[in-house]
Amino acid sequence: MNNLLSSLIYIDATGYHYPDYPTLLAFAQSQYTSIYGADTYLGADSMDGQWLAVQAQNWYDTASLGAQTYNSFSPTTAMGVGLSQVVQINGIQREVPSNSSAVVTIIGQAGTVITNGVVQDINQNLWNLPSSVTIPTGGSIAVTATAQEQGDITAQPDTITTIYTPTLGWQSVSNAAEAVPGSPVETDAQLRARQQVSTANPSVTVLSGTQGAVSNVVGVSACRVYENYTNATDGNGLPPHSICVVCQGGDLTEIATEIMLHKTPGTQPYAPSGAGYQTETVLDPGGLPITIAFYNPPDMSASEVEVAITIQPLAGWTTDSEPLIQAAVAAYINGLGIGNALYAGALFAPALLTGTSAFGTFQITQMKIAFGSATKSFQTLTPAFNAICNCNASTDVSITVA
Repeated sequence: MNNLLSSLIYIDATGYHYPDYPTLLAFAQSQYTSIYGADTYLGADSMDGQWLAVQAQNWYDTASLGAQTYNSFSPTTAMGVGLSQVVQINGIQREVPSNSSAVVTIIGQAGTVITNGVVQDINQNLWNLPSSVTIPTGGSIAVTATAQEQGDITAQPDTITTIYTPTLGWQSVSNAAEAVPGSPVETDAQLRARQQVSTANPSVTVLSGTQGAVSNVVGVSACRVYENYTNATDGNGLPPHSICVVCQGGDLTEIATEIMLHKTPGTQPYAPSGAGYQTETVLDPGGLPITIAFYNPPDMSASEVEVAITIQPLAGWTTDSEPLIQAAVAAYINGLGIGNALYAGALFAPALLTGTSAFGTFQITQMKIAFGSATKSFQTLTPAFNAICNCNASTDVSITVA
């Protein structure tokens, strides 16, 4: 029977192919009845039927594992650790998370030594003090507390006020300023987008090389470079013979330096005025100062996309698949990149959950999208050239089961 499976599970010039669980179960049942007779009862309440269901599930799980292994060799389809490994061929690596930090003021009796002290904020997040803190003669000292949990842990002023590890002579703790948030681990969608532009680093086109260089500045989460090579101002407002670098995050001086090093000589770096407009003065290879303008807004995600999906459940459908659909659709939208249009039809692929056990348990009958609260329809959404589509899985993607 396993040899016959090769007609259902195989690799050809178009990729890896395998059927869904109902197809494999039907195959197992047909083979069984061809041996023992068409009148054999294989209902779900029979021992033989349950045994065939177990076999079909084993085949499906094995085929799914084969698909994941096959897909792990491409940055387009690899996930998790596999994606982290495959992007190293492009000379990049997944950005690791960092910890939030806050300056806190320790008050207590002079000479008190606090060893491995821990403080707590009003949200019960724990913050580590330096390994050893000695309160000076004045009775107070400012030190940096580091959040125990990695990622974007926020703390407003005067919210880190609880002594978690009491020490004789230590009287109080507080933070006068807001904590500096850390960074969450880079998602697969973000790393995949950065890998796509990283291949342009050794490119023969200067524009692609500029985008690749800026994208690899630590902290840059998105980047796109526009060029106006004509003699007239273009539709984005770029003056003749100029480039416009739009990016989010990263050190501004490093970004300006990469633009200066990679842009075409004589090309004007330009950016529109308004929120996000930046100018940095750096030194060119000859040591002369040059002013670089670019666009680095604190938040480009103003183009919030809402999605309404109508599905028809099939055999095997459970409501557990709904959050998976929402997450897959939101991840696709958030990975589009700066200024790229969103086509409603493109959302069918991620929403169908191909490669998971939920694939084939439902079909999509409607896919409607819109910016914000506008009327949703099957349409194309185009954000501003210096904006990026944004979607929250839990609040922006609604699913109707019909």
